[in-house]
Amino acid sequence: MNTPRIVITPGEPAGIGPDICLQICAQDWPCEIIFIANPELLKRRAKLLGLEINFQIADFSQPAYPHSMGSMIVYPVELATQETCGKLDVNNAQYIVNTLETAAQLCMDNDAQAIVTGPVQKSIINDAGIKFSGHTEFFADYCGGYPVMMLATKKLRVALVTTHLPLKDISKSITRSLLKKVITILHHDLQEKFGLSSPRIAVCGLNPHAGEGGHLGNEEIETIQPTLELLRKKGIQLTGPLPADTAFNPSILAEHDIVLAMYHDQGLPTLKYAGFGEAVNITLGLPITRTSVDHGTALDLAGKGQANHGSLESALNMAIQLTLK
Repeated sequence: MNTPRIVITPGEPAGIGPDICLQICAQDWPCEIIFIANPELLKRRAKLLGLEINFQIADFSQPAYPHSMGSMIVYPVELATQETCGKLDVNNAQYIVNTLETAAQLCMDNDAQAIVTGPVQKSIINDAGIKFSGHTEFFADYCGGYPVMMLATKKLRVALVTTHLPLKDISKSITRSLLKKVITILHHDLQEKFGLSSPRIAVCGLNPHAGEGGHLGNEEIETIQPTLELLRKKGIQLTGPLPADTAFNPSILAEHDIVLAMYHDQGLPTLKYAGFGEAVNITLGLPITRTSVDHGTALDLAGKGQANHGSLESALNMAIQLTLK
């Protein structure tokens, strides 16, 4: 079997992304890892952290080979302004986007088999006049497909119907067509990418108590339940709509492979409580494979040697598993 080639974008240069990328280079990996970043930035951070790294420039004309401990292969991307740990710089926003575009194109061209993304600071990218709501939406716009956001720990998977939306916009965004699309993609990718022949999906309602029979909202009656009934007829195993406050009960989780939440902060607090620092963000529904860390830029920890690389390690392991399917 050929060695997979996986590209990693460190994310925000002033945050812990460069730190954790350097940290995972301190061990062997069964894949080739190429970091899409500014080499001088990584060298400065390695010096700051006291890490001895053998830096190399990526050569895609050569076959991929497993990562060797202490080495770091870099695909150079120009940085506008030298970074300062912990201090955001709007001038470097385009650099972040350029790393993402480069990584995505390498996968689209089959020069790499997966992308793992480090944390970005969405606010500074938008402050630069670049519309950016998140990696999930960015890769869908660049690569095509319809993105479904899923996070996973060793014992829990949670997917989302909507992603980075204000609460006031969620209800009107949840339509029968959207639910059908998300659940169909979720069911397909759980089969194809995770080897689940008949995925069991627990679906949350939108309102408290799943609407309490219409007394606390009609979305369950008018939108969610009819869509679930339609998809059940097509052979998809669906339970719900369930009250979100009990959907994560151990007895329910034991009988399902994944929980589908209606919005970001309905599903992710429980997952991140259960496995923060070890969870993996996986984007389903794309023509490429993409995983990510489950945390932010942690600006206050950048360059101090205090960052935990556990989530990046988990994301890379997941990317390796998915490329070998």
